[in-house]
Amino acid sequence: MQKSIIIIGAGIAGLSAGCYGQMNGYKTRIIEMDTKPGGCCTSWKRRGYTIDGCMHWLTGSSPRNSFYRLWEEVGAVQGRTMIDHEEYARIEGKEGKVFIVYTDINRLERHMKELAPEDKDVIEEFAKGIRTMIHFPMPVEKAPEIFSPIDGLKMIFKMLPYLMFMRKWGKITIQDFARRFKNPFLRQAFALIVNLQNRSNFPMLAMLVTLAWMDQKTAGYPVGGSLEFARAIERRYLALGGEMHYKSRVVKILVENDRAVGVRLADGSEHRSDIVISAADGHTTIFDMMDGKYINDKIQGYYDKLPVTLPVIYIALGVARSFEEMPHTVTGIDYPLDEPVTIGGQERKRLGVQMYNFDPSLAPAGKTVVKVMFASDYEYWKKLKQDPERYKAEKEQIADQVVALLDRRFPGFAAQVEMRDVATPMTFERYTGNWQGTFLGWLISTKTLMMRMSKTLPGLKNFYMAGQWVEPGGSVPTAVMSGRNVTQIICKRDKRSFITTVP
Repeated sequence: MQKSIIIIGAGIAGLSAGCYGQMNGYKTRIIEMDTKPGGCCTSWKRRGYTIDGCMHWLTGSSPRNSFYRLWEEVGAVQGRTMIDHEEYARIEGKEGKVFIVYTDINRLERHMKELAPEDKDVIEEFAKGIRTMIHFPMPVEKAPEIFSPIDGLKMIFKMLPYLMFMRKWGKITIQDFARRFKNPFLRQAFALIVNLQNRSNFPMLAMLVTLAWMDQKTAGYPVGGSLEFARAIERRYLALGGEMHYKSRVVKILVENDRAVGVRLADGSEHRSDIVISAADGHTTIFDMMDGKYINDKIQGYYDKLPVTLPVIYIALGVARSFEEMPHTVTGIDYPLDEPVTIGGQERKRLGVQMYNFDPSLAPAGKTVVKVMFASDYEYWKKLKQDPERYKAEKEQIADQVVALLDRRFPGFAAQVEMRDVATPMTFERYTGNWQGTFLGWLISTKTLMMRMSKTLPGLKNFYMAGQWVEPGGSVPTAVMSGRNVTQIICKRDKRSFITTVP
């Protein structure tokens, strides 16, 4: 008899779980509160411009990376153009110096030595770290939860050459490493490579592996943006026979005799299934949909103590200008302001701007989408949202401020702006339900980088979780792997062989 699965949430993790569930003979339904797929992996249109809200790069954009096979299986990369940028970021100083984070390791090493010849040894250690991660074996084929003793031994054998390396770099933060540079400019600029995250705890290991992928051209940008990427996976899911239900908010997970048996929607309707997978917000799932009944001290501790990725103010501008003279970068240009400004209740001394001058699909010919993001405070915006007029006025003021700042840097900019759009942490909460308005879940840190979280809840059968709230660090590749891994766990429990196909 064919078993049924209800999947809550049509983000990448939910779509992934749906695809692999269908591949393995389950009858799946994805229930999504929004009107489109993708969750945080999304884009939206304003006045002829497409604003991309998610991906700067995609791990596994090339067959040289093991993640590519997963993207093939869910139909995401077939026929898709990938762009491999020459620059990851540009960090500017007030004295006119520029630290260019080249994606080519050799070029990056030469550039850093030109900037700071006195830091030759530290630079070489950094470059060696990136080169080491080029050959790092990414374990994506099998869910760790179903490893046999033999699987465990094989993994240890593969990882053995990297254990000391990972222990060393996993404990060093990017700021700790930056302090080792003697050159004042490089010491300051290096700490700014990571954009928006809590830089004080961001692990160097994560930076090394990212730049290793960039060097190997296996972390390119998918032309078309995030929503088109998500829609490709949705098409794959529907072609496999899955069902999509939009504009449907799950308010309760139905439980009988400590078994998940279905869901109740906001309209009062109940839908039954043999298995329930929540790929929705973790806090909402555990504490609202199930009233906090199936937790232990460890899970409670996650939500009480673990920091989440800071929510953002996201300012997008449609500009009647090509910016063809500007370099193509993965994360943009970060530069100091002439004087500090207060934006969104916080003082800002620098501005990071990204020009999407490399993706012609996002804007009319000769025009460009320009994006600026600031880390922000959820409580500030939650309070402001209680007064709709003040909330709207604050968004308008922020747009005015950003346009004025960019006009100083790019003369004539203000007169060329045709579209303005400001999203806040409340926007992300409204459309995705994400706790505290974050879009990446748990903050990547030296403590959480290697953390493993259970995809089940204590005392509850036939229920699983997938996505960023059980995968510290979040990210699109982690989400697709999470949905795949959950399906493997279910298949093993049901004594089925796990099967994958490529369209």
